[in-house]
Amino acid sequence: MNEITDLLKAWNNGDQQALDKLMLLVDPELKKIAHAYLLNERPGNVLQTTALVNEALIKLIRENIAYENRKHFYGFIARRMRQVLVEYARRTRRPVFVDLDTVAIADERSSELLMLDEALTKLARVDERQAIIVECRYFIGLDRTEVAQLLGVSQTTIDREWSSARAWLKREMTGAAV
Repeated sequence: MNEITDLLKAWNNGDQQALDKLMLLVDPELKKIAHAYLLNERPGNVLQTTALVNEALIKLIRENIAYENRKHFYGFIARRMRQVLVEYARRTRRPVFVDLDTVAIADERSSELLMLDEALTKLARVDERQAIIVECRYFIGLDRTEVAQLLGVSQTTIDREWSSARAWLKREMTGAAV
């Protein structure tokens, strides 16, 4: 864990070899995150795990962000993967259905994924940690224990904020009281 943080800091300071070492170290985890995203995608999706990782990394490298630690880095990469998928949905208008209760995406309409992305962006302005929890649970597929460990909070906090975030997103997306 500290090795990732050390490599991120070295990369932030301009060490290109640190980036190469970092990519070798984080590649399995990035592919795991991308795979979790793509499991929820429609069969026949042209995006593959490696392509999603590469698209997200290109965005991150171009942004030249100074990452504080591995949590910060993985949070950004998860967000960029979501953005890649949303951009893909906008371009292709492929069918997607969002179900926040079961933490699953099934085929129906791409507009719902786009609505979720817009609502999640708004949530991040209101409560960034809740938005991160949704990204980790919904998009990456982490369980409450993994999210609690990643964010350094209790599982009870994750449960409470996950419930609150889901209600907020449903209200935002449907306009109905939850």
